[in-house]
Amino acid sequence: MTPRIIFYVQHLLGIGHLRRAAVLARALAEGGFDVLMVSGGAPIALDLGPARLHQLPPVRARDETLRELVRLDGAPVDHAFRAARAQELVSLLHAEAPSIVITEQFPFGRTQLRFELVPLVEAARALRPRPSIVCSVRDVVRRSVSSQRVAETLEMLAEFDLVLVHADPRIADFGKSFAAWDRIAARAVYTGYVAPPAHGVNASDAGTNEVVVSIGGGAVGAPLLEAALAARRRGTLADRRWRLLVGANLSAIDRAALKPQDGVVIEPSRRDFPTLLANAALSISQAGYNTVVDILRFADRALLVPFSTERETEQSDRARLLAARGMATVVPAASLSAESLAAGIEQALAGPSLRSFPPCDVGGAAATVELLRTKVA
Repeated sequence: MTPRIIFYVQHLLGIGHLRRAAVLARALAEGGFDVLMVSGGAPIALDLGPARLHQLPPVRARDETLRELVRLDGAPVDHAFRAARAQELVSLLHAEAPSIVITEQFPFGRTQLRFELVPLVEAARALRPRPSIVCSVRDVVRRSVSSQRVAETLEMLAEFDLVLVHADPRIADFGKSFAAWDRIAARAVYTGYVAPPAHGVNASDAGTNEVVVSIGGGAVGAPLLEAALAARRRGTLADRRWRLLVGANLSAIDRAALKPQDGVVIEPSRRDFPTLLANAALSISQAGYNTVVDILRFADRALLVPFSTERETEQSDRARLLAARGMATVVPAASLSAESLAAGIEQALAGPSLRSFPPCDVGGAAATVELLRTKVA
């Protein structure tokens, strides 16, 4: 009988969590598992291959603080809505009777979803035969959590059999962001970074010698785009074509504020983003997981402007890891301006090429398939 997997993922602001989960779901389905990916965020077109998708009634974060959940129209998420989603999730578990249940980021994050994830884990523990319960987590987690929050994470992790850390430990030491690493290390495995197959990256000369500015999904990327245009107007690399990839979640107001100028292309995110990176003179971006993995694989030089708030330290920490190794230049979001961006560009161009460093491990999808095959065997 083909082993089944339920893979839960919730994106709240950007779409990076969902994109990475989709790469994993497809790899697992192509690797012999019957995979049901359960998404709780806004519906997004995905290439899941033979994996299946179940869409929960969607929720999102009200704003970039990520403190409050709302429905897509901004309506509050009330008790009845939460109870219905939790029941739907548990009913799916019983209908699927999976060999493995995977929660993406929980319990290291997504704690706003405890109302449905705790019942899911409890119901999975009660199933017979009991499925393996697995956490899929990125390279770094929020560093600013309290000691009480770390203790709560450990308590919930006691119900998990395996933690998959999707990182290369030569670049990202998970213990630097999770204070109780020594308590979970025996049940944790580094898989390498998760990346989609690199098909046709050198198939065209698109982006040759350009400055490529990208903001991922775009929900919080407007300040970077505005600073990039201002830096170019002041003469920074004005002889190069600048290509601004605006992201599907950039608001209509912010999109309209981007005034066209000679030598600048403003367009939606492109499927050939890896090709643009491979051909560009410089990548300027935020420091989301998927973007950074693409930069590590394909870019020549990189300038990172990580999204950062008091609560959200993940992108800043990821960028700092690369900067400490000389692999990227960082301009903090708090000091972002045309002047600071121009100075960062000069520093990035004067630094070493990423291609002078040993390749990082980006085999996380294939490694996850093999690890979970072993688990069900």
